[in-house]
Amino acid sequence: MVATTAGEPLTWDPLDPSFKTDPHPIWRRLRDEAPLYRNEKYDFWALSRYDDVLAASLDPRTFSSAHGTVLEHMTELPMGGIHMMIFMDQPEHTVFRRLVSRAFTARRVAELEPQIRALCADLLDAQKGRGGFDFVADFGALVPANVIAMLLGVPPEDRDLVRETIDGIFHLEPGAGMVNDVSLEAMMKLHAYVSDQLLERQSRPRDDMLTDLLNAEVAEPDGSRRTLTLEESTAFAILIVSAGTETVARLLGWAGHTLAAYPDQRAELAADAALIPHAIEELLRFEAPSPVNGRWTTAPVELYGTEIPPNSKVLMLTGSAGRDERVFPDADRFDIHRTFDQHVTFGYGIHFCLGAALARLEGRIALEETLARYPEWDVDHARSEFLFTSTVRGYSKLPVTVPG
Repeated sequence: MVATTAGEPLTWDPLDPSFKTDPHPIWRRLRDEAPLYRNEKYDFWALSRYDDVLAASLDPRTFSSAHGTVLEHMTELPMGGIHMMIFMDQPEHTVFRRLVSRAFTARRVAELEPQIRALCADLLDAQKGRGGFDFVADFGALVPANVIAMLLGVPPEDRDLVRETIDGIFHLEPGAGMVNDVSLEAMMKLHAYVSDQLLERQSRPRDDMLTDLLNAEVAEPDGSRRTLTLEESTAFAILIVSAGTETVARLLGWAGHTLAAYPDQRAELAADAALIPHAIEELLRFEAPSPVNGRWTTAPVELYGTEIPPNSKVLMLTGSAGRDERVFPDADRFDIHRTFDQHVTFGYGIHFCLGAALARLEGRIALEETLARYPEWDVDHARSEFLFTSTVRGYSKLPVTVPG
């Protein structure tokens, strides 16, 4: 399907850096002109409307995750050797999700609140008297990296290394094609690091999630039970640390950017912290940290008079869905008082983000502690930098100035 506006072909390329800072105009065109979009160059279809993204999320049998969920890494054969839950379909996915979800119980997440608050306070207090700081590099990226590291049991001296390696995994190079050496090298580096940490836990167990993964048991089809292999434990640890670090860092970066652009609403939040939890939901709707998620069709799907063949790559644009005017009136306006039932930024269905409660907790505490110390700030857009990836979108650097 090719659509035009004033003679201009409608083309969206998720690997094109020209779309990274503001893809919303092209996503609006997709929703209006080509809600089922076809990209021949990279051989994918794209769903941009809220209802279509939600429906695909709720149909994991047809829209499979087993072939990968990131465009440049999707494969014709299922990714069975990677052992990551996000690349599993039912029933295997259900078994492993139940296992890993024990680490993210409401009790365990709630118990982290004092540590998260102390971490945020320490990071923000360190910026006093400087007249400004980098909202992402000095704060937003460090909060989730340290929280997930604490949860897993990564030693404090290794946490910066792990965070920088994760950034490398999501790296894209314009003109370098679908994969690049920086990303592949970072993947291998993180895999080796986590595997070494798990090997150490085998001889010296600790009270942390890495040890829990080694001791976790899964049920086999014959009813027997077994512990996870080292490779399975490594894959799950990598999933938890990378997903939990990268997306929350982008969320907090968007908070710094968006609240500076809407100072009246920022003042409301500073005056009434009870408004912050809903403001986090509006931020997630307004600027999705992970706006593009891939699926693989297992059967033909007909939408808008066109058939998506089986064995096709389909991108679900959750970032576009959050701005769909059919569901969110005046969707391009940020409004902390907006009422809505749900967004799809955390996904939906069986692949709903396992760490959503932790992400919300981190976002709430980070904003509470920031606004308590710095109720006003301005963004230095000239020195801001964007993280360029096909699936994660947000700031890697966001310098701000603060009064006094």
